[in-house]
Amino acid sequence: MLQQLLTGLLAAVAYGVIGVAMMALGYLLVDLATPGKLRDLIWVRRNPNAALLLVSGLLGVGIILATAIAASADDLVAGLVGTLAYGLLGLVLMSLSFLLIDAITPGKLGDELSSPTLHPATWVSATAHVVIAVLIAAAIW
Repeated sequence: MLQQLLTGLLAAVAYGVIGVAMMALGYLLVDLATPGKLRDLIWVRRNPNAALLLVSGLLGVGIILATAIAASADDLVAGLVGTLAYGLLGLVLMSLSFLLIDAITPGKLGDELSSPTLHPATWVSATAHVVIAVLIAAAIW
């Protein structure tokens, strides 16, 4: 019983480390997409566009990681590798969706993200993030 508890706790720590790393990478990718520093846009200037894009990315990563973890409950090493791989895939695809939306729409999406008023394009990009995450989660399951 104690051995199972310790094994479970170590697995939770390992998955948690991957989760934090994926969220940090997601933060950095959104920071690269927005003019200026993301921390200033959200926490100082209270920019709703930057916050919405970051939230959608974090939510998307969470959906993917939770599904990958649930689907690999029997094999810890394979679960950790799969969680990392699917998390990276999700971040890559979310980044590509941002670039695609930016390429096919007028203006510069990154500039809209630094605008002080909520822009509809941010909702489009945020929704794309969540849809990509759900699709990856469905593929995992």
